[in-house]
Amino acid sequence: MQFGVQFFPDVKPEQKSGEQYFADCLEIAERADQLGYTHVRIVEHYFHYYGGYSPNPVVFLSAASQRTKKVRLVTGALLPVFNHPLKLAGEIGMLDAISGGRLDVGFARAFLPHEFRRFGVSPSESYARYEEGVRQVVRLLTEEHVTDHGQFHSFDDVTSLPRPTQKPRPKIYVAAITTAKTFAYAGTMGYSIMAIPMAGPKMKEMLDAYRNAWRAAGHPGHGEVMLAFHMFCHPNAAEARRIAKAPVDNYLKSLCDAARDWNEGLSSDDYPGYDKLIDILSKETMESQVEKAAAWIGTPSEIIALIQRLYAEYDGFEHASMQINFNVLDQTLAKQSLELFAKEVMPAFAPLSSRA
Repeated sequence: MQFGVQFFPDVKPEQKSGEQYFADCLEIAERADQLGYTHVRIVEHYFHYYGGYSPNPVVFLSAASQRTKKVRLVTGALLPVFNHPLKLAGEIGMLDAISGGRLDVGFARAFLPHEFRRFGVSPSESYARYEEGVRQVVRLLTEEHVTDHGQFHSFDDVTSLPRPTQKPRPKIYVAAITTAKTFAYAGTMGYSIMAIPMAGPKMKEMLDAYRNAWRAAGHPGHGEVMLAFHMFCHPNAAEARRIAKAPVDNYLKSLCDAARDWNEGLSSDDYPGYDKLIDILSKETMESQVEKAAAWIGTPSEIIALIQRLYAEYDGFEHASMQINFNVLDQTLAKQSLELFAKEVMPAFAPLSSRA
């Protein structure tokens, strides 16, 4: 198993400036690289304090590429629904070059209604825009003189520059939460999957849908799974929970606030059951997240036990992508957690090799 760090800004300007937030993130990314973590990942979101500090993952990862030497740089994830494929393909090629071929590209459908509303896009076009956008970007990365006439974007005889440094292209991830169709799509296409266990007990079912579709399409192996977690590691169990409780609870509240339209009458066939999902998340707490091993908070031995339990429950997974400085967790404490996890938790999983 491999462990990396992810950044999901969940702060208001009055709590921390963008300048300070990204200075903290780059400091953590640099130290993570030195400690043997294997990836640095960041989201794409807009406008709301839940995620809104990161409207362009490529910008942050370009900076991170210059502060690190070995980690993979993961977009977690780009949103084709709000971006032109010609622009995305060019930016991906540029970051792959700047990083010396260390880029992994994650794509997502987006799920926050306020973003769709402000961009003037219908959530009911989500699947169509997503699948078309990913197809067009992948073609632009792997082919030259591309002509593609889609429902939303069309172009003729385009060769995207710069060409990818990695051949034939960077690895592709698909981000998914609870929709089996998206998990199956990733498996059918032979893409890796990035998911979030925090949403409830259906993750095993979703991973089965991904792996079954992977095998049915004739791809070798079992696929590749990256799961995301909050992580806070501390020598004292009670202190770990005391310190992490408010930041985790506040993060959950901000997520539900950003997605509240799903509970206020909005519906879409592309997002079945999202009202129930947000309702479930609105009742979650740090304690419930730790109980289901969706948050890794505690001493090194406690966290090792959580990981082992989840690894067995999910029939394994290849990557854990951990939020280290979630919400307004103190930077010094976040760095101490990063160090302790690397020293006492990561060695327990070193023998686990990738199933992909």
